[in-house]
Amino acid sequence: SGRTQEIQRLIGRALRASTDLSILGERTIIIDCDVLQADGGTRSASVTAGCVALALALEKMMSENIINEMPLRNLVSAVSVGIVADNVLLDLDYKEDSNADIDMNVVETDAGQIVEIQATAEKNPFSKKQFDELLELADKGIKELIHVQKALLKKKSLLFMAYG
Repeated sequence: SGRTQEIQRLIGRALRASTDLSILGERTIIIDCDVLQADGGTRSASVTAGCVALALALEKMMSENIINEMPLRNLVSAVSVGIVADNVLLDLDYKEDSNADIDMNVVETDAGQIVEIQATAEKNPFSKKQFDELLELADKGIKELIHVQKALLKKKSLLFMAYG
């Protein structure tokens, strides 16, 4: 479907932005993201989990001497934020997303660099102040998710013990 392709492209852009592709050479890595329980936030969950899956796959490639250097330069994570009935919300569920006046998906690296922003006014245009409020909340949410990613990778992996 069109939605599936849109999500695939978003995941691909996010993961490519965090990876030094020259180290991979002529290799393709397929990350299959199945969101088992989604109440909104499918794109965000796919990017965040996909990055962890990529990190583990790359580590396996290193342990098998397929590559000699870790190509992952940054972790990436994503969140949805929005304004529903004048309330700024993080990680909108399906009902909130359906009723949002403003809906925004943000993808950032662990260095706080923006990879992608998708922002939509559902009813009326929104102000730069509202945009900045949403981006600030997204930054906080992404930092929390990156912390979880790093903790998981440290638990699962020796290579990532030195990573952040």
